[in-house]
Amino acid sequence: MTLLHALILALLQGFTEFLPISSSAHLILPSQLLGWPDQGLGFDVSVHVGTLTAVIIYFRKELWDMSGAWVDHVFHNRPSQEARLAWAVLWGTVPVGIFGLIFKGFIEENLRTSLVIASTTLIFGLLMWYADRLASTNNRDEHQLTIKDVAIIGVAQAIALIPGTSRSGITMTAGLLMGLNRSGAARFSFLLSIPVIILAGGLKSLDLLQQTQPVQFQYMLIGMLVSAITALFVIHFFLKLLDRMGLTPYVIYRLMLSAVLFWMVFFN
Repeated sequence: MTLLHALILALLQGFTEFLPISSSAHLILPSQLLGWPDQGLGFDVSVHVGTLTAVIIYFRKELWDMSGAWVDHVFHNRPSQEARLAWAVLWGTVPVGIFGLIFKGFIEENLRTSLVIASTTLIFGLLMWYADRLASTNNRDEHQLTIKDVAIIGVAQAIALIPGTSRSGITMTAGLLMGLNRSGAARFSFLLSIPVIILAGGLKSLDLLQQTQPVQFQYMLIGMLVSAITALFVIHFFLKLLDRMGLTPYVIYRLMLSAVLFWMVFFN
């Protein structure tokens, strides 16, 4: 890996982790189009730490309030909206944890292909377009989630283990289909990402400890910093523009990206 590779991959991770356009689809493009070598587990861990840092910084107030409210609920039986939201994030993470343990090996061995990513980018992009068309009549936010909402969004997040689906895209889509407004669906999706990124980063860290290849710490640091700064700006402007623009621009982009990926599969 070179410095240029590290910068571009960190920018890609920072831009795509929270946008509904599939980070996995973008991270295969440099290697497929330019023949770049695999960036390695160490770099993967570093950019995960970077995006995790970004979402924690952005939602620091909400996370502080949710944590305190959750403790009050558990130890003092004081329910509140913030405690309900904290429980929703915890329970919404359970399906992806179970699915990941059961299907991680199968997915890595059989579904990390350009054809699968092109197909899921297209299919779930069209589903996101349909859900976004319903959003104009939705009036609930993340504090009004029901048990059914959390279960369905949690299962949707588990489906995102399939490369190309986009974790943020499918969780926002599920939220919109369940009646959340755009801002509520997006904010819950971002809050849900925190335990998922921790779990994914933890698993990659365990794999990293077992490998014998040398680790390029300078590129890991660059990857962490660049992905964190990029992701922080992406979260801020995405939420700021979401109600005005909706998800249509991302749907169009996904359709274009899937066309490029299909071209790479069949004509490259």
